[in-house]
Amino acid sequence: MVQFQIQPDSEIPSSTQLLNQIRYAIASRQFSPGHRLPSTRALAMQTGLHRNTISKVYRHLEEDGLVESVAGSGIYVRAQTIQRNPSLIPLLEQYPQADKIVQLCLDQLLQQGCSLNQARELFSAEIDWRLRSIAQVIVTVPSDDIGAGKLIVEELEQSLKIPVQLVSLEELTNLVELAGTVVTTRYFIGQAEEIAALKSVRVIPIDIYDYEQEIKLLKKLAKDSCVGVVSLSSGLLRSAEVIIHSLRGSELLVLTAQVGDAYKLNAIVKSAQVIICDRPSFATLKSAVQAVREDIIRPPQLICCENFVGTKSIDLLKRELGLG
Repeated sequence: MVQFQIQPDSEIPSSTQLLNQIRYAIASRQFSPGHRLPSTRALAMQTGLHRNTISKVYRHLEEDGLVESVAGSGIYVRAQTIQRNPSLIPLLEQYPQADKIVQLCLDQLLQQGCSLNQARELFSAEIDWRLRSIAQVIVTVPSDDIGAGKLIVEELEQSLKIPVQLVSLEELTNLVELAGTVVTTRYFIGQAEEIAALKSVRVIPIDIYDYEQEIKLLKKLAKDSCVGVVSLSSGLLRSAEVIIHSLRGSELLVLTAQVGDAYKLNAIVKSAQVIICDRPSFATLKSAVQAVREDIIRPPQLICCENFVGTKSIDLLKRELGLG
């Protein structure tokens, strides 16, 4: 504990002696920011000064911005704050942790030997890159499975809240100017990267939904059951046939149809016990079932897959694009 000493017979007023000693204690961090100063009663007992004199000294320190009074608690050494650009105040109020995060990142770069100018270049380059990335988001798939692209576009626009363009791989090759970010599934990542490399743009692969719940259901179906799969994507239908066959062999009859193929769709709703579909196909499928309701004994169980793109993949894509 700091001991204050007052020379009562000095030409220097006692209040000035105490004021300067407290200032020195604060300046030398003997009293660090947040430290509670002794009460006027305790300091009066230590120095022999009147409590009114000590209160006057404390008011002087508060006016100088060195301490602050907390009602019902005491006098505390004030933490000095860095004055920020006033235009940043609304942002800092909206994102209270932003200042600390930026300072931490900058401190880590400086500790690596990076200069302030180099750090600014790194931050600016990353921000510029992400701004360019969201300027244009393109989903690309082969033209013969453009339905898969439609599924992706619908989900990304709903999740990212930005416009997303659908361009086939064949058209992507012919684009003279290409900027932004190209998104595709891992089925087509190799082809997309070859094209994007020539255009100096990046490609981000997304993962498709794992269909875990649907697969569990298929495993439990009785032998000789008929399963229907309806989708916008012809590629998804082909994959579904192969996967279901690998799980159950010839135990299940599998019928597939793209949502626009009325003939096949009609055959499925009349024959299948279970029909699995993607979200854009559900309304059409439901209407098809309703249309033949009088011709079938028991309507099929309809299972709508809400996602085509994996949820974690969308979260990663948001971070890559700087959208949160």
